Amino acid sequence: MIKRIVKLTFRPEMTDTFLREVFEPSKNSIRAFPGCRHMELLRDTQQDNVLFTLSYWDAASDLEAYRQSELFQSTWAKTKILFASKAEAWSLTVLDDPKT
Repeated sequence: MIKRIVKLTFRPEMTDTFLREVFEPSKNSIRAFPGCRHMELLRDTQQDNVLFTLSYWDAASDLEAYRQSELFQSTWAKTKILFASKAEAWSLTVLDDPKT
């Protein structure tokens, strides 16, 4: 399993635009994408314009298929124009899970 964290720093006045016009209309489609097991949106406790997505993917190939999809391409095009700074992303594998 791959866990993906993406840090999104928006221009402060564009954060609500992202939430309303990009995230809300696309979240269910992203969550239903083949190989996606979980996707949530988080907000930084100190900066309202800094959001994170945390998603779980069955395999790196599933994440890559999503990144090559029309869904990602169209969503990303609408998202990146709202940024204050470049997005940062990390793909991670779990080394120790207390649930297992």
